[in-house]
Amino acid sequence: MTAKEIIGYMESLHNEKQRQVLMGFFKTGPGEYGEGDEFLGLKVPQTREVVKLVGHDLPIEEVPELLMSRWHEVRLCGLLILVARFEKLAKKRLENDEAAIQKRDEIVSMYLQHAERANNWDLVDLSAPKILGNWLLLPTRLGDKRKIMDGLAASDCLWRQRMSMVSTWKTTQQGDPSWCLRYAEWHLHHPHDLMHKAVGWMLREVGKRCSMDLLCQFLERHAHEMPRTALRYAIEQMSDDERKYWMTR
Repeated sequence: MTAKEIIGYMESLHNEKQRQVLMGFFKTGPGEYGEGDEFLGLKVPQTREVVKLVGHDLPIEEVPELLMSRWHEVRLCGLLILVARFEKLAKKRLENDEAAIQKRDEIVSMYLQHAERANNWDLVDLSAPKILGNWLLLPTRLGDKRKIMDGLAASDCLWRQRMSMVSTWKTTQQGDPSWCLRYAEWHLHHPHDLMHKAVGWMLREVGKRCSMDLLCQFLERHAHEMPRTALRYAIEQMSDDERKYWMTR
């Protein structure tokens, strides 16, 4: 299948009732964060099935056509194809393989080039940890990883900013909390609720996956200035007494 054929097939699955639900859920109204986004009304398992059926045959140079689609679900399909290909290239036996490194870097470059097309939280969250997060753990020829990630964090684009934060889920899972702590501090005073949730969520993972003491040290420094939503998310796994303590700080 070509990208055009995939788009045509996905359009044939249009579900008007589900489309209306999704447009409300993903805040597509005037002034909302998803303003103007358009949906076909497909559920995520349907999109994953398309990826499973045709994603491995699609030439990589066709993926940008999916990413540039007006349809949310088609963009998700393109992102999930990149995820699937990156994960295959990230297998242990291919970590230091030069051909695999080059192909992984090509995927990362494509992902970063089209980052604004992941223009809602679900598109970011389903792709960034598995592409950028995995890439942070692997050899690369793209240059300074911190400089690249800082570029996302410093962007004026909300979705690039969220990528810098939620990508740290993967590094934290592998026992390295430094990326999370760096971008949690970076985005601590971000004005948008979606970033408050992302910061709190990733900090919670530090406590869960790495060290609760490390999370508490961060909170000791910053709880008094954190947005309430970020703080609530960060302390979600703590006991009632601990949560009450931090909320009064």
